[in-house]
Amino acid sequence: MTASVTVLTTGGTIASTGSERGAVPSEDGAALLAAVPGVHDHVDVTVRDVLRRPSFALSLDDVASVVDAVREAVEGGADGVVVTHGTDTMEETAYLLDLVCSLDAPVVLTGAQRRPDELGADGPSNLLTAVRAASHDRLRGASGVYVAFDEALHAARDVTKGHTSALSAFVSPESGPVARVERDGVRFHREPGSRSVSVPAVPTDVAVATVTSGLGASARRVEHALADGVDGIVVEGTGLGNVTPRVGDAVGEAVDRGVPVVVTSRCRAGRVAPVYGTPGGGETLARRGVVGGGDLPAWKARLKLTCVLAALGDDATVESVRDAFEEGI
Repeated sequence: MTASVTVLTTGGTIASTGSERGAVPSEDGAALLAAVPGVHDHVDVTVRDVLRRPSFALSLDDVASVVDAVREAVEGGADGVVVTHGTDTMEETAYLLDLVCSLDAPVVLTGAQRRPDELGADGPSNLLTAVRAASHDRLRGASGVYVAFDEALHAARDVTKGHTSALSAFVSPESGPVARVERDGVRFHREPGSRSVSVPAVPTDVAVATVTSGLGASARRVEHALADGVDGIVVEGTGLGNVTPRVGDAVGEAVDRGVPVVVTSRCRAGRVAPVYGTPGGGETLARRGVVGGGDLPAWKARLKLTCVLAALGDDATVESVRDAFEEGI
């Protein structure tokens, strides 16, 4: 039986062309598919235009509309879903989909580093890679959310954009890709499937601030976040998850006020660990009630915390947030 794949378009470089005011998303889904030779071979492909925006301009409400479209496609009988998306925040949308969607079909995000009107445009190849992956029997049996780029397939939980402009932009720093999509088939390196614990709430009205620590960083951004009434804070620390003493004091005060704080690391690989007991050290932060973010980068920890707070609602506490993160990050 022929597999059916629904392609949902949202804009991004893959759909952009040059203009007097710079690159803007201008191509619809039909045009994207028309540029991919063989995309309909052995796969029943349909397309729906959901958004037409650069990914750096997307809001959580926009991503909620993508979530709805993905669910509708699967409920309508699609064996797999492909989402075309800008590369700037593709890993964030992929991770959010992985958190909030528990589906019986795989979802594969893809895009491009070069526009359709540029020499060596990579969009058609990436789109074909995504369709082939989304229709593969092994992926259909495992479901989950992925990013397909430059013939590599990455799990949403692990992937990050590692280069601003290279065609091999996406990497999974510690785990590597799930598979490679080659001329003669899909070669799997590890078992496909979701690596995220489901949090069935799409956050649109939860405010989580992100604060970065570094040499000599002050507490000002934490204080401003608290003054703005944020619901949670993610701190991007150094090394194993350490911050300056002033930032440490400020996030400790945030926890004392009932505002959950999650600490991550600026490092591209490795987990945070409570080791240093000096002011701002990871052990000191843990004693103050700061939650460890594991090996999630700050931008994914922010989405996780946002989803957890949305799911918990009025029952959200520092302790319940810690439980949600420790259950599986």
